[in-house]
Amino acid sequence: MARASIDIGSNSLVFLVVDDQGKTIHDEAAIVGLGKGLGDMGAFQDDRMAAAMVAFRSFAATASTHGVRPGQVRAIATSAARRARNATEFFHSVADQTGIRVEVISGMEEARLTWLGGLHGLDLPDTAVAVVDLGGGSTEIVMGLLHTGQVTDQQSLEMGTVRLMEAFDVADCDRYKPAALDAMKHHIHHLIHTIDWSQPPSELVAVAGTATTIAAMELGLQVWDRDAVHGFTMSRAALAKWTRRLAESTHQERVEWAAVSPQRADLLVAGAAVLETVCGAAQLDSLTISDGGIRHGALLS
Repeated sequence: MARASIDIGSNSLVFLVVDDQGKTIHDEAAIVGLGKGLGDMGAFQDDRMAAAMVAFRSFAATASTHGVRPGQVRAIATSAARRARNATEFFHSVADQTGIRVEVISGMEEARLTWLGGLHGLDLPDTAVAVVDLGGGSTEIVMGLLHTGQVTDQQSLEMGTVRLMEAFDVADCDRYKPAALDAMKHHIHHLIHTIDWSQPPSELVAVAGTATTIAAMELGLQVWDRDAVHGFTMSRAALAKWTRRLAESTHQERVEWAAVSPQRADLLVAGAAVLETVCGAAQLDSLTISDGGIRHGALLS
């Protein structure tokens, strides 16, 4: 029997259907910006909820074609839903209109599902690993031992691409202001170094759409190729290059580079800066890109 899940993030809704053997039969992302304009104490905006509802209806219909009733879809909401005052009301509407019931999870549960899904299908040495899930509203960093499957530390940082770009007023512009960009980088560095890196991992794995889009840019992809991206090793130097290049570019240049996911174009400078900083904190020169994530972890859990 097929199973389905939805990862409801601050920027995108990602929908996965697998067959009874666990093989992916449908994988789709809808970038709706549900957390846009939310801040720390705000509410989902009407136009963002309308866009999300369109995606939920489409996901419910697709799930049904694969024999999964909407009520059987495991829909997981994360950072934006934890902060939005009207999240409960909106998700009641989603259930009424589509049959999909949404579960808002804690940052720690988000980290656990990230670990399960992020490592799924990767061929890594049996060693200490940190999985980094860079979302729109928060960043989860989960450390553990691959050979035992034991999670040794879980951290949820209230820092994501949408949140960073809005907080430092560097969203939707050409050639980011150096002072604002420096302030954002300083904030990123401070938050990441609130984590104890005294026993750094031997491997870093980065998941979610920002990481996979930057990897696709480094690979020069114009169309999505999961086989090329999943398991790709990206150097810290390449992340530094993209942080600088994206900051100095125009909006149109960013859109062209991010051909596999152009809607993310203006968020990528924050994403590249976060991943570069994580590499530095972990004392590693590279990280592995994974196309897995919470949507996989929700079905593996």
